Amino acid sequence: MSSEPIYHFEPDHQEIPAGLHLIAGLTGFTDAGGVLNQFSEHIFANLDSVQVLHFDNDELLDYRSRRPVMFFEKDHIEDYEPASLALYLVHDEVNQPFLFLHGYEPDFRWDAFTDAVLRLIKRLQVKDVTWLHSIPFPIPHTRETGVTVSGNRMDIVNQLSEWKPQTQVPGNVLHLLEFKVAKTGLPIVGYVLLCPHYLADNDFPQAAVSAFELVASSTGLVFPTDDLRDDGTEFLTKLNDQISENAELQKMIATLEQGYQNEVTGPSRAPIRKPAVKLPNAEEIAAELEGYLASRQRNKPDESND
Repeated sequence: MSSEPIYHFEPDHQEIPAGLHLIAGLTGFTDAGGVLNQFSEHIFANLDSVQVLHFDNDELLDYRSRRPVMFFEKDHIEDYEPASLALYLVHDEVNQPFLFLHGYEPDFRWDAFTDAVLRLIKRLQVKDVTWLHSIPFPIPHTRETGVTVSGNRMDIVNQLSEWKPQTQVPGNVLHLLEFKVAKTGLPIVGYVLLCPHYLADNDFPQAAVSAFELVASSTGLVFPTDDLRDDGTEFLTKLNDQISENAELQKMIATLEQGYQNEVTGPSRAPIRKPAVKLPNAEEIAAELEGYLASRQRNKPDESND
């Protein structure tokens, strides 16, 4: 198979059917709630997948900011683990094939990268594109995970998007890809999950489940999520136990709840609006949680004497 300077097909790659859905999720900008990490790990752990091409790290990666892991064996380097940005052919739970673009967000050559993806989309006759991202947001965990939706699939945008800012935001490479794909007229939708900002540094299974549900609704693909749902139930139980023992955390959750209407008026849940009171910032919440956990550790009985 022919190759282009920025990506290379695997020598023994499987034949790729035409007309597949393309799902994209790249890490590097932010991954609040570990949504992309959980999404990709769940796909690779539960579905059949094969890598069909990889992008050239030397063209796209800043090695000094994302140093590869080296495996040192006593007196020599045994192996190393390079970063990966690749396209995979995956089959869902009912054996429907789709494409999954996964890996790091390029440090360099965004235009070249997105143009290369556009050429791949045309070459493989991709049916539509769905991309995922997650950001921290002042939303309580007691509400369903919020989402802001972009792209040219206006039926989905109008139905599901809860937060529609008119502002300047730091862009990521999938924003640029959406901009270019939309110009071609190919259907594309981007889901940005709004994760509770006080849980942004934790894996938040509920948000990952929401990501799968959103992708399933726009593509018709079927994903196994039972394990994630069980993880979410366990996570919420532990979180709520901590909150029940800490008045400050209870106050914080109540404050966040004040930013929402009491009754559901939108298609799926209450619309997000500006809270009437000042919200604690992420640093304040992190400090409160750290102090609480530290006090729990200090008060924990010494098990070494048992």
